[in-house]
Amino acid sequence: MSIVFTTITSDEEVNQVLDLQQQNLNKNISEDVATSQGFVTVQHNFDLLSRMNAAEPQIIAKDGDKVVGYALVMPTSFRYDIPVLMAMFDMLDELNYQGKPVKEYKYYAMGQICVAEGYRGQGIFDGMYALHKERLSGKYDLCITEVAKRNTRSLAAHARVGFEIIHEYFDTTHPELWEVVLLDLR
Repeated sequence: MSIVFTTITSDEEVNQVLDLQQQNLNKNISEDVATSQGFVTVQHNFDLLSRMNAAEPQIIAKDGDKVVGYALVMPTSFRYDIPVLMAMFDMLDELNYQGKPVKEYKYYAMGQICVAEGYRGQGIFDGMYALHKERLSGKYDLCITEVAKRNTRSLAAHARVGFEIIHEYFDTTHPELWEVVLLDLR
């Protein structure tokens, strides 16, 4: 296995990311798998992911020609493109970090991160975030995302690479407790 960390450069890679996303959507896996391996909650489509990639190159991990992980960059300009995420962006506008409103920082949302089954626990998550820091730290101050509190594997992985919890809330629209986590890129 020789993992390469790079960005999406083809429609085939966009489709592979979408396939990997489908395989790990909370609604497509058992509760046991969700608890032990983690899950993703938002579903993208080809057009949206292609537009996100044009705005900011999307980070992927590849084993040969196979996409085995992705860590999506969602600039705030996409805040209205995924209806389920609009409330998250509105909530982020109300939060503070280090005594200053989050909306006053240059930030992007981690659009989603996922590692394929069979490739987990091998440093791919950390490698994708390392490439995020390398490519985006000069352009953005912060990377922010929210992780379902019951997704303990993802929360632990985010903490391991330097994310800190800045807020917790209960989403009544889709009943779930969420942790808002932030990585300072400065």
